[in-house]
Amino acid sequence: MENNNKSPSSVLFSYLDHPDIKFETYEPGEKVVLLLRSHPFTQLGWMLYSFFLFIFLLVMNPFLFGFTSPAKLFIINLFGFVFILSYVWFSFLNWYFNVGIITNKRVIDIDFSGILYKEVSVARLDKIEDITIKSGGYFEAFFDYGVIYIQTAGMETNIEFHNVPHPSNSVKIINKLLGKRHGT
Repeated sequence: MENNNKSPSSVLFSYLDHPDIKFETYEPGEKVVLLLRSHPFTQLGWMLYSFFLFIFLLVMNPFLFGFTSPAKLFIINLFGFVFILSYVWFSFLNWYFNVGIITNKRVIDIDFSGILYKEVSVARLDKIEDITIKSGGYFEAFFDYGVIYIQTAGMETNIEFHNVPHPSNSVKIINKLLGKRHGT
């Protein structure tokens, strides 16, 4: 996905209204209306886990210093830092590249698993039958995020956007596009 926004920090947002982007299956005449990623609050789990792993590694150094040579301790620390940084990098990539894209012609869900597997689900606007929002709990209500389920007609793939911010606004945008598409 290539971003041509004038604000370089906007690529890290999880709710982008009318971003100037192109993507792999972009069609001529298609305009991106909304780009969705998981809410940043939902990413705190892996961030905190990484922080505690780093602290654990630092706390263990004095205990290991008495039992092993400085060269072995250096290798252990190096391995630990590489492991933690790899975990952080892959978790960030998982968040950054798992996106929902809503255009004036279709709805696209791009999901990456690991580093090599990608699943792209596409639903044309004229095939959308029903849209459901699920949001429940204190954190979802306070931070305004939830899950959007988009059901399609026939054998088309159903689409799910998990933990996206402002789900009701997103559904309003999709419904407006559906109204324009169906001529109402």
